[in-house]
Amino acid sequence: MKEVILNVNKEDVYEEVAKTTSYTGAKMDSDDGYDRIFTTDEDQAMLERFWSECKSSICNSLKKVLVSELETEGEYQLRLGLSTAFDESLTDSMQRSLFSFFVMMITAKWYTFTNKEEVTGYAAEAATYIEDIQRKAFFKRKPTRPTYN
Repeated sequence: MKEVILNVNKEDVYEEVAKTTSYTGAKMDSDDGYDRIFTTDEDQAMLERFWSECKSSICNSLKKVLVSELETEGEYQLRLGLSTAFDESLTDSMQRSLFSFFVMMITAKWYTFTNKEEVTGYAAEAATYIEDIQRKAFFKRKPTRPTYN
């Protein structure tokens, strides 16, 4: 078994969610779009709930390979037990997909209150990132023949 560790920083996710909701609100035709959609510090309790739901969702999706999960001081860590044939060059990409999953899923959950028209697109994108992580986790590189000098 090869152990792979993926990390997500909660503040970085929240910052990206704020950017996404801010941009969406600014592009809306209505006058109250920005104020209605943009996440603020007052929304923190709801975002915390969405963060927890995302952690549960990702653990459920990766339960076949999940060794442990841990959150310490805003840093969420997934420890995965993968095949010894796992291609380690995929780790960084899995890391980026995990970050994007959190951003898209939290944004989708937020939009259920503020921007219902875009919920489906963000939720579908989040699901795509989970599938991407799963495909990479179960991908095995081809064995190579040893060479002897």
